[in-house]
Amino acid sequence: MKVASFDVDAQKGFTPLCPNDLPVDCGDTIVNELNTQAELADYRVGSKDCHPPNPLWLADATHPVLTPVENGGPNVDIHWPSHCVIGTKGNELLDGLPKVNEYDFFVFKGIEPDLHPYGACYHDIEEKLSTGVIEWMKSKNVEVVIVGGLAYDYCVKTTAIQLRKAGFIVVVNSEATRSVAESSSLTANTDLAKAEVGVIYGGNSAVKNFIKNLKDYETLLNPLGE
Repeated sequence: MKVASFDVDAQKGFTPLCPNDLPVDCGDTIVNELNTQAELADYRVGSKDCHPPNPLWLADATHPVLTPVENGGPNVDIHWPSHCVIGTKGNELLDGLPKVNEYDFFVFKGIEPDLHPYGACYHDIEEKLSTGVIEWMKSKNVEVVIVGGLAYDYCVKTTAIQLRKAGFIVVVNSEATRSVAESSSLTANTDLAKAEVGVIYGGNSAVKNFIKNLKDYETLLNPLGE
């Protein structure tokens, strides 16, 4: 049973390190958990928001954060502050994570001004244009994906649900992610449960036990390893 660890948008722009981007409380404290999580997996994949400076969804005084974008098309939904702009500090991965080219597979998303995807599996909200990560993991016979990153209630949640729809066993490591807000975090809990995505509490010791139990069950079903 092959396992992949997924670092979703673990970028400085989603942490207090970049207060003018989209800072998530304690978002800069997940690195050790992500690194330990990756040690439990056969493959490590990652993603980054890579936004332009003037996207259609940019919030301002006339268009407050989280209000709907009018006439933005099907792949832009609500207004957000400028964040993770290409070439800025906010676009960088958190210190202590691998370099982009050290991952087994990496996704760059949100580059186009009229596309603001949350999940890392598709370039568009409509989920018509694949980023290739699902196909790549299937080519490697991955069956289980452990997800962490930023933020839990948006990009992590959506990525996990997309992976589950693609047929993977998916769990979110709660210690390897943080939320934008409590209210949207509660909504994410419900959405993940409906999608049959597990949320593991207790950090990587609990994740390790989960993987061991899955592999033990696989051995029980197939003792000859055929």
